[in-house]
Amino acid sequence: QVQLVESGGGLVQPGGSLRLSCAASGSSVSTNAMGWYRQAPGKERELVAQITSGGMTNYPDSVKGRFTISRDNAKNTVYLQMNSLKPEDTAVYYCTTWLYRQYWGQGTQVTVSS
Repeated sequence: QVQLVESGGGLVQPGGSLRLSCAASGSSVSTNAMGWYRQAPGKERELVAQITSGGMTNYPDSVKGRFTISRDNAKNTVYLQMNSLKPEDTAVYYCTTWLYRQYWGQGTQVTVSS
């Protein structure tokens, strides 16, 4: 049974930073691809960061240079460091992994507002 539990969301002012965490069980963050998606109200869920089992990362242009995905194999946890946050980054952020199928966490709310 794969379980993903996100934490670290909250309210932050524009230009601020947050670090999201995703603790995984039933799946290894070191051997499976991991990712972060987000979904804003009225919009489709979109990929914001991905890390392969080999450590390669991928970001869309909208977050490139501001967001960084990383993993701690010992803690079986994946992180999303978000810097220079903008109001348009406001969304529910979901952790995901692929193991025969795609699994999702419950999501954590990130609100960027002054």
